[in-house]
Amino acid sequence: MDRTEEQSLRDELVALQQQHRTLDEEIAGLEISGGADQLAIKRLKKEKLSLKDRIYAIEDKLTPDIIA
Repeated sequence: MDRTEEQSLRDELVALQQQHRTLDEEIAGLEISGGADQLAIKRLKKEKLSLKDRIYAIEDKLTPDIIA
């Protein structure tokens, strides 16, 4: 992996982590309000999980394999 590809992945990782935090805050706000649409909360949680999967995939690409 060259430096530009690595930097691109790191930039994408930072953006995805920010989106994940934003969704987490949004979900918490909806849950606290009490009158929130449960379907909307479920949809946001599913999107948050999808982001987490993408974050793990990028972290896996950036972390070199160590053969013990």
